[in-house]
Amino acid sequence: MKKANLILVIVLVMMISSCSKNDSDTDYTPIDSYPNVTKTFSGKIDLTKLLNYQNQAVPSYINKDNTNGNPITDKGATLGRVLFYDKNLSANNTVSCSSCHKQSVAFGDDAVASKGINGTTTRHSMRLINSRFSNESKFFWDERAATLENQTSRPIQDHIEMGFSGTNGDGNFASLITKLQNIGYYKELFQFVYGSEEITETKIQLALAQFIRSIQSFDSKYDVGRATVNNENQNFSNFTAEENQGKNLFLTPPVFDATGNRTAGGLGCAGCHAAPEFSIDPNSRNNGIIGVLNGTGIDITNTKAPSLRDLLNSRGEPNGPMMHTGNLTTLQNVIGHYGTITLAPGNTNLDQRLRPNGFGQKLNLTATEVSALTAFIKTLTGNAVYTDAKWSSPF
Repeated sequence: MKKANLILVIVLVMMISSCSKNDSDTDYTPIDSYPNVTKTFSGKIDLTKLLNYQNQAVPSYINKDNTNGNPITDKGATLGRVLFYDKNLSANNTVSCSSCHKQSVAFGDDAVASKGINGTTTRHSMRLINSRFSNESKFFWDERAATLENQTSRPIQDHIEMGFSGTNGDGNFASLITKLQNIGYYKELFQFVYGSEEITETKIQLALAQFIRSIQSFDSKYDVGRATVNNENQNFSNFTAEENQGKNLFLTPPVFDATGNRTAGGLGCAGCHAAPEFSIDPNSRNNGIIGVLNGTGIDITNTKAPSLRDLLNSRGEPNGPMMHTGNLTTLQNVIGHYGTITLAPGNTNLDQRLRPNGFGQKLNLTATEVSALTAFIKTLTGNAVYTDAKWSSPF
């Protein structure tokens, strides 16, 4: 074959090969283009074969999908994963987002107060599980962040937590950006994701939010049962009689007498934590726990809560202490709290559903009901979220 014809054949073969690539290949990038990423994250991140963040299966019965105009991409969530686990995001390189939000406990903390670089947090760290599917789109216990994007950079700019506050002798966020611009793998990752090595707070927020929204849990016993029925009020065939009883108690509103005593009905948990997301109702006020973590006085501004999914681990144990004060350490403590609500002086923000007819609710729980509700809450625990590599540390 003549040389000219041989060259033509080679070119045609290359063109055909290129055109035959499927959609997942369109972002193919030679690994040699990112030597620092390859060296730092060997065996954990492969930019030529990204892990699946953007096309995860979501059950058809899930109604919420809060992307805030920032849909999850494999590229963006990969960068977000690195940022989430990187201690370089703290001023003294000792704390990362994952220090307070641990995969092993459904991305919450097993400590009452999380340790920052200049002390401990003033509220217990909330679990991040299923943030994308929450009925409440605001963040922090007091809902001070309107979006997840806004929330992601606030701990970084907190003097106690990660130390780029611009106060108390701290550097500001621009100092962090300068720091990250001198790290080789960030130059490559920002180029890979955004087409430019330039690092900005907005780009950091977008990537972190994509990674956090990708953390989902829909492989629980509840999900197996829910997929077989038309609605959650039907008995689930894979549930025990006690689990179905607990589900009915959770979903069914209580009936109260004139002084707030339950006389019939269920426990009404779904009034604030509606199935199937089990997140908090955006209109909820506080739940009667108004203490201050490691402090005095009262705090009535805590109106958000994490999803009840993966409240417990696979052994039926809580994934860390509960409430913003971390003062409740067992599920029985939590059920007991709601069983008898006290109208505390100064709490002008107690949710009205907890004070029927102006009285603190008294559910008059039986031991059988407590056992059944506990059994049902255990069915909300998944498996993959604790072990899936895409949500694990890449370092």
